[in-house]
Amino acid sequence: MRRLTALALACTCAAACSPRYVLRAGYEEAKILWRREPIERVLARPGVDPVERRKLETVLAARRFAVDLGLRVGGSFASLSYVDGDSTVHVLSAAKRTALAPYTWWFPIVGRVPYKGFFARARAEAEAAALEARGYDTAIRPAAAFSTLGWFDDPLLRHLLRHDEGFLVNLVLHEVYHNTVYLGGAQATAFNESLATFVGHRGAIAFFATGPGHEDLARRAETEWEDAMCFGAFIERLAARLQQAYAAVPDEAAALAARAEIFAAARSELASLPLTTDELAHSFLEHPNNAVLLHHLLYASGLDLFEQAYRRHGDLRGALSLIEGAARSAPGDPFAAVRRALAVSPRDAQSSTSGGAAIDAAGAPVLSAGGSCRSTSAPPIERYPILTGNVDGA
Repeated sequence: MRRLTALALACTCAAACSPRYVLRAGYEEAKILWRREPIERVLARPGVDPVERRKLETVLAARRFAVDLGLRVGGSFASLSYVDGDSTVHVLSAAKRTALAPYTWWFPIVGRVPYKGFFARARAEAEAAALEARGYDTAIRPAAAFSTLGWFDDPLLRHLLRHDEGFLVNLVLHEVYHNTVYLGGAQATAFNESLATFVGHRGAIAFFATGPGHEDLARRAETEWEDAMCFGAFIERLAARLQQAYAAVPDEAAALAARAEIFAAARSELASLPLTTDELAHSFLEHPNNAVLLHHLLYASGLDLFEQAYRRHGDLRGALSLIEGAARSAPGDPFAAVRRALAVSPRDAQSSTSGGAAIDAAGAPVLSAGGSCRSTSAPPIERYPILTGNVDGA
């Protein structure tokens, strides 16, 4: 959520809807893999820019940290590559205009997912136009990094070195986690991505907390996680309101009018949230519609639930063990399975640990000052179509 550059575009080069798509995707992926160079070899060269050296060394340290967490790292992010341009993939998502129902595409291995990646923006825009002509909302987002779920040794892309170490550690942990755990099917996609969001943020906090001289990066990582939980709670509230409105109105015209009012109110609410940067807000406000909302739900669903698991165990590895075990026991509804496994009491939810936002009795993130992440009058969060697999698709 904090970034739009960590989509798990699993098996993009091996799956699609047409032979032309397969050939283009395979060609572009092959270029990235062909251009790989081991980071250790890059670091061995004299004259490497000191800032670039520090960032590359941080990426390798993040890999080692991921191994210590028990993640399946393999050769991911052990090499450096480059692409022609700033974005490797343009990600298209779509949704019905009067229902929170995503359009999905089918891919081998992972099944149906609510997005499709393109290496050329013009192709993404053409498919988006075709979907809009059929009555869908659409959204296109750039993805500068993606995961092949361990099928290939995904490299770090050189242009990502313009970001700071916090971004890079979050990125590595998010994407490597996809190598480790990835439940199949559209109903699990939001779980996969949101859990990886949790791992990226909480992992970055733990990573920087263990290293001397990283106090500023550790504090920034904690703040970014608080922002992610706060924004996620906002997105879930908005989705619940829209879902109730769509179910209550009699026709499409009334539904569109109701959603316009709800989106207008959401703009005001979002402006009042105590977010430390405007990045998350801007990514939503730029062009709010159902496709944009579902995109954000994909990465920010149940973040408070995962934080409860962390606070129950006090460490990331223990939290992941609980979450993963519960999810595998009921892959059809992994969020509900985790909630049952936690069975958090108000006392558990209010217990304090260092770092991160406080958790209230309902399991919602709250901040002590400067605003509220969750309104007490918000409607209850229901099962969204993007979480349950009630979808259209090709």
